Amino acid sequence: MTANDSAAQAAATGAGQRRGFGIDVGGSGVKGGIVDLDTGLLIGDRFKLETPQPATPEAVSKTVAAVVREFGWTEKVGVTYPGVVTDGIVRTAANVDKGWIGSNASEFYSKALDGQQVTVLNDADAAGLAEERFGAGRDNTGVIVLLTFGTGIGSAVIHNGVLLPNTEFGHLEVGGKEAEHRAASSVKEKKDWSYERWTQEVTKVLVAIENAIWPDLFIAGGGISRKAEKWIPLLQNRTPVVAAALQNTAGIVGAAMAAAVDVTATGK
Repeated sequence: MTANDSAAQAAATGAGQRRGFGIDVGGSGVKGGIVDLDTGLLIGDRFKLETPQPATPEAVSKTVAAVVREFGWTEKVGVTYPGVVTDGIVRTAANVDKGWIGSNASEFYSKALDGQQVTVLNDADAAGLAEERFGAGRDNTGVIVLLTFGTGIGSAVIHNGVLLPNTEFGHLEVGGKEAEHRAASSVKEKKDWSYERWTQEVTKVLVAIENAIWPDLFIAGGGISRKAEKWIPLLQNRTPVVAAALQNTAGIVGAAMAAAVDVTATGK
């Protein structure tokens, strides 16, 4: 079944659903889909295209537009970005093309989509929103911190459903070294560390964060969270840590949520 077929089927069977559309822009792929905003589930299949190289604003905008058009979606769209975004303006580009810095990502995407309204937010923030509402944090209140362990460390902070956008805990200095240079999963791979050795570094990062903001729960995301049973029990920090639940759909779901409502102001 193609994305168009899925969208048509959803239109025929999904009367009464609150729907949104989210796109998660990653280093290798741009994937999107229609989201049931009441359940956090995708309606139909997701659709994915390869991320263009170089991943310039113009090239990525065309790819995002192609994903949206695959579904025939004409309403609001949410899109993730792997860095700091304020009022649609990109402020950092740690692991992407530097041409993004200073660009108005929302306007780039909106122009490529013939004027559709587009909300752009940090990719970890999107995942955090989705996990807090529909995933590993859904039965918890208070301050929830999502950390994504990958090439770097992304972070999201949500307090009772309200997002504090653009936290960059991966760049915190912990013991004289940036947190992500100490404890990203890429460091484990590069140094061929065991889980026991790597979790010593992860624990240091978690303790630094919990000493600063005293969260009620950590959610561990990123690809390595699929093997959570091998390393989360080894952590020595005081705050409970659970594995992310939504995996590959979290960014799409969170982006759709952000497009549907001003999550930085209203929360749940």
